[in-house]
Amino acid sequence: MKKKTPPRPPAAKRCDPCKGTGEVAVSVHVGRKRRIVGQQNGLCLTCFGTGEAAIG
Repeated sequence: MKKKTPPRPPAAKRCDPCKGTGEVAVSVHVGRKRRIVGQQNGLCLTCFGTGEAAIG
């Protein structure tokens, strides 16, 4: 009799905001009028840097 291999778990879905990288662009504000002067990388708050979408 042939052994059955256990079924593979479903592949994790990529996170939409960070496209699976775990990082998103965050605007940098300075001054009293809060001018935008550039962008820096920040942790994706949707997936907390894992790159995988939350289930549900």
